[in-house]
Amino acid sequence: MSTEQQLLAAFPVKGGLPDEYTAVIPKDYPRYLIDGELLEWDGEMQDIHSPIEINDNGEFSPLPIGRCPVLDADAGMRALKAASAAYDNGMGRWPTMGVADRIRHMEGFAARLAGVRDEVVRLMTLEICKPRRESEIEFDRTVEYIDNTLSALKDLDRSCSRMVIDGGIYAQIRRAPLGPVLCMGPYNYPFNETFATLIPALVMGNTVIVKTPRMGKLLLSPILEALRDSFPRGVVNVLFGDRRVVQPILEAGGVNVLAFIGSSGAADALRLLHPHPHRLRCVLGLDAKNPAFVLETADMELTAREILSGSLSFSGQRCTAIKIVFVHRSRAEELLSRLDEGIAGLKVGMPFEAGVNITPMPGKGKIQYLTDLVEDAVAKGARVVNAGGGASGRTLFHPALLYDVKPSMRVYQEEQFGPVVPVVPFDDEREPVEYQVNSKYGQQMSIFGSDPDQVARFIDPMVNQVCRVNINSQCQRGPDTFPFTGRKDSAESTLSVSDALRCFSIRTLVAAKGTEGNKELISRILRQRSSNFLTTDYIL
Repeated sequence: MSTEQQLLAAFPVKGGLPDEYTAVIPKDYPRYLIDGELLEWDGEMQDIHSPIEINDNGEFSPLPIGRCPVLDADAGMRALKAASAAYDNGMGRWPTMGVADRIRHMEGFAARLAGVRDEVVRLMTLEICKPRRESEIEFDRTVEYIDNTLSALKDLDRSCSRMVIDGGIYAQIRRAPLGPVLCMGPYNYPFNETFATLIPALVMGNTVIVKTPRMGKLLLSPILEALRDSFPRGVVNVLFGDRRVVQPILEAGGVNVLAFIGSSGAADALRLLHPHPHRLRCVLGLDAKNPAFVLETADMELTAREILSGSLSFSGQRCTAIKIVFVHRSRAEELLSRLDEGIAGLKVGMPFEAGVNITPMPGKGKIQYLTDLVEDAVAKGARVVNAGGGASGRTLFHPALLYDVKPSMRVYQEEQFGPVVPVVPFDDEREPVEYQVNSKYGQQMSIFGSDPDQVARFIDPMVNQVCRVNINSQCQRGPDTFPFTGRKDSAESTLSVSDALRCFSIRTLVAAKGTEGNKELISRILRQRSSNFLTTDYIL
């Protein structure tokens, strides 16, 4: 049986979908959240299909899983009006609320999430074909992220719960919200990375409009009731749709923050829509082409294991994936042999199967794009090392291990975002360093080696090129308490638990000369607890 035939055989036959998944589909969801109300949409609806295809006697068709609204410009402007009214130029109930009260609202929302876990996980598994276990991890990690964010906010508030006296001036310095925020998450982590911006934006007192990802929309529908019930009217608004609903929001100039995770090209286009771009704070997680440098002294068993996982987890659809490998020519064949063996041991199949590694890929044209990358590399002198590498069947793509990749090949420069592993041999240490220096991306990289002097020679220049250097381990985001950002075209601002709180706020202070009258005035405000900002209350 050819590799293509094996891939086709992995798809379920008609009636072969597990019962627990048929129980949640089809999910027609004609609702959206604006100003504290779940509104019914009677306009255009989008048919949502899974990348899973059903085999009906040799005829394949995408699995329909439901429908959701395609909202128009009017809906976008109503969401902006609601978010703006709830913020009310910083005078609304939410932005002026005490930190402890905002925390209680968020804790109430987090408690509601447990009740929708199974539905969200099943919809994620079907909608973007993330393996079931990885979908569960994404959900649980998000709940943990909320807990960590609230703990960090308490620490931040405690550090501000005192007066500062300098030069005869009494002041209290705290962080204040920025205004309405537009949050747009990515398809590959539609739950976690949507919340990675939504949660810190909310707890810092901003109001928020969430535009669901282009893929991974339905899986957010189970949480809309909890959002409606947990926050005051207009504080959280959730829209389904495309650019048509986003464009008027930005063009109106009513949002003060754009939180976007996706491509740099899309981020640039969105930013330019705002009439006052200097007022628009951007929190962006963008493209990456994270390299691995494999040195002569590398422990090849460990190296191959980390690269295999780092480049092919969720079929390589992670911004933090290792997307190109530089290996010293003296160790190249050994690395290739181990990677070839590792790829052969990966399980290709449906996301609901236990132990599956490679699953169907979402996105129109994705398989053809990956095929074109492999064919371009082969035509220019690279070879496919592993058996069946680059073969495809419908939405399944068999991982391709490419060797002797050169700068003239597209896969050397482009972020493939899929299961293609380009390997480049080098003889001189300057070659991989020059690659990263000249790259337009600067998120992370990995160094594999055991000689301390040699590894140190790479560390010192690389920390000025990327924002995380991983030693003998794959690139990754976590722990969420660590900084997560990038240089060049890879990011703007930092997404981590404590840093995100600062991204969605600004330092503000109340100050007064230390006259007796002012000291008495401030003391009375503190004793009477008449201000939520000017307070020395300590959150336990």
